[in-house]
Amino acid sequence: MALNPASEEFTALLADSVPAAALQLPADAFSLDLRGRFTGQDGFVIAPSDSDEVARIVRLCHQWQVPLVPVGGATGLVAGHLAQDLPRPVIVSSARMNRIRGISPGASIITAEAGCTLQSIQQAAASVGRIFPMALASKGSCHIGGNLATNSGGALTIKHGNMRDLCLGLEVVLPDGRIWNGLSGLRKDNQGYDVRNLLIGSEGTLGIITAASLRLTRPPVERIAALAAVRNPATARELLEFILDRFGDMLTAFELLSRTGFEFLAETGSNFHQPFSELPRWAVLIDIGSSCEFGLVDKFADDLSLAAEKSLIEDAVIADNAARIEKMWEMREAIPEANRRIGSVSSHDIAVPIESIAEFIAEADNSVAAIGEFRINCFGHMGDGNLHYNVFPLPGESSDRTARKRIMDSIHALVRSYGGSISAEHGTGRAKAAELKRYSDPAFFDTLRQIKSALDPIGIMNPGAVLEQALD
Repeated sequence: MALNPASEEFTALLADSVPAAALQLPADAFSLDLRGRFTGQDGFVIAPSDSDEVARIVRLCHQWQVPLVPVGGATGLVAGHLAQDLPRPVIVSSARMNRIRGISPGASIITAEAGCTLQSIQQAAASVGRIFPMALASKGSCHIGGNLATNSGGALTIKHGNMRDLCLGLEVVLPDGRIWNGLSGLRKDNQGYDVRNLLIGSEGTLGIITAASLRLTRPPVERIAALAAVRNPATARELLEFILDRFGDMLTAFELLSRTGFEFLAETGSNFHQPFSELPRWAVLIDIGSSCEFGLVDKFADDLSLAAEKSLIEDAVIADNAARIEKMWEMREAIPEANRRIGSVSSHDIAVPIESIAEFIAEADNSVAAIGEFRINCFGHMGDGNLHYNVFPLPGESSDRTARKRIMDSIHALVRSYGGSISAEHGTGRAKAAELKRYSDPAFFDTLRQIKSALDPIGIMNPGAVLEQALD
């Protein structure tokens, strides 16, 4: 169905339906992505303060057939929040929906509006002796509504899961302007289809998330971390099994790091002290937490010594207090920013079966080498199979944009051959929409289209994201 632009007549009507404060955000704040790779078009920017205002906006857009593009903290990396090739859209920002509606330490639930930053939710949880276990480098600026819309993952997925696993309920404005209040926070609710989990990860194409009830947890009583040098990804995989055999679900994170990542930190001036006498080719960051006291520090040190005897690690630095652990994580979270400053040729947020990671990395490296000479920074969440396989120009050379498509096609085809995913935690957006169609099972892709048609028959909700043609 043809969509209409947000005309002067329409925007005047829209402006009359909300308070003046909703119209004060600059439009250029929503026209670029963090990497500067994609640009968004002009739109009529509006920032409602609650779900009722969102509902009024959506109802008008539904009646006038005007496209809507929801935007959170604008930290997305796949252009899902950037309007592209649309009749002038309405850009709906969650910036003013930033209230904590309630928190129950007894039930370990927090209810927050979509515009709350991840960091503000974590601070609210900490104030009542709880934690919200989602680790993202953009925690100070990303909005929880966007985290839910993309089903964000992160470093703690091995223990706590993705956003879908941390969400107990949603409040959503549907494409016709009705409000679905599903904020009950129930752990068990089998009344029909799971609408909540359908909307999580839909990237604003099926509705606009306005609030959520989120699962909190208690902080660990004992915690320890280590940065360990390993010979190669295959050894890292063996070490993962070794740690799991001894600590089970106390393992909070297991991150794979490459020498290139350390080099990028140094090149971009990151305040990171190199803990090893020589940069390792590969390393892992291990984080373990216990809910009770049982001598975790001593046990972990003993087990690392045993791992060294088995040649699973070559060197290790242990962080046994909160300040040192935080320092290690600051290093890990600085890598994406270092990547951005270096400037990639092609970046890939992918997932492959954990047991195949070493073989995949070796094949991927060979595939890239066949295309040309590049630097590769492969790192990520080895504990859940999510890798960030990023390709960069050699030092002193500019990014070869002509090679980007060849590299991406090669990596994505390889991912598919391993039964993996071309979008592990960042979403599909517009950047990967064509790739989704190309690599998806036809029955799966047709089901996505049918769901979209059923819930948003006019097609006003974030057109072009997930199911349409990708950006160049």
